[in-house]
Amino acid sequence: MPKASVGIILCAAGLGVASPAWAGEPLFGYIYTTDTLPKGKAEVEQWATLRSQKTDGGTFTQIDERTEIEYGLTDNLQVALYANATWAKAYHNGPFGETAPPEPLVYDTPAPGAHYSNSRFTGFSAEAIWRVRSPLLHKDGIGVALYVEPSYGARFREVETKLILQKNFMDDRLVVAANFTYAPEYRLLPNDDDPMRRSWQEETDTNLGIGVSYRFRPKWSAAVEMDNEREYNGLNFAKLANSAYYVGPSIHFSGRRVFATLSYLEQLPWSTVHGDSVPGAIVNGYTLDNDFERRRVRLKVGYLF
Repeated sequence: MPKASVGIILCAAGLGVASPAWAGEPLFGYIYTTDTLPKGKAEVEQWATLRSQKTDGGTFTQIDERTEIEYGLTDNLQVALYANATWAKAYHNGPFGETAPPEPLVYDTPAPGAHYSNSRFTGFSAEAIWRVRSPLLHKDGIGVALYVEPSYGARFREVETKLILQKNFMDDRLVVAANFTYAPEYRLLPNDDDPMRRSWQEETDTNLGIGVSYRFRPKWSAAVEMDNEREYNGLNFAKLANSAYYVGPSIHFSGRRVFATLSYLEQLPWSTVHGDSVPGAIVNGYTLDNDFERRRVRLKVGYLF
């Protein structure tokens, strides 16, 4: 993965003399905009997300990889297919210093003091983005899009949905985007009362994210994004388990056919214990449950056909 990522970045640098951006490229690492690919155009993207640090005394590293192929069915409807994989290494990273795998590998049960390392292909995802309103075609510069992404793995099912809002300013050089995410999911996990038996357990993720991007040179944009992630046990909003806030910068390069986006997020110490929080998962205001960490770095690179 690292060698491939470096190769794509060098390719992007080599095409730095190319012309400006195209529709559909990601200005942010985590926030989506209403831009979609033109009809008949295809794009391949490679994502790599590094998640690191849980507790101060332990060690934790997770790398999520996604390979995506996108296609514009119409100028306002884009579809995509992802292949997903995860690698993780952990030691004394969980609540009360126990070793715990991250959420994509939660089916593993290492001993509390073990040195854990594993990787797994976690499944496929499909995606559709329907742009209801383009910010480029209206004087008010407001765009609206709807997003749906079902995911399927051997022990995992999820349907992630988003409402995407966008407002453009300064001849489209300044872009403000907001995402509202609702994602119910199911995982096949051991029962608490009988670990030898497994059952589908329910969880709901909701996210509210906002990002501001400014194109300071013809091929370059800088951005800042903030996200509030919430996890609920079950399919309603009665059992809040976790709520964490992340903020950080992004830098985006766009050539004629190649783009690269690099983002960094840091969790803010704003978390508190909730009714369904795992005991010991909130430390000094940080949520350190199995789907949260202190720092995230994401690289996206893509090529337009």
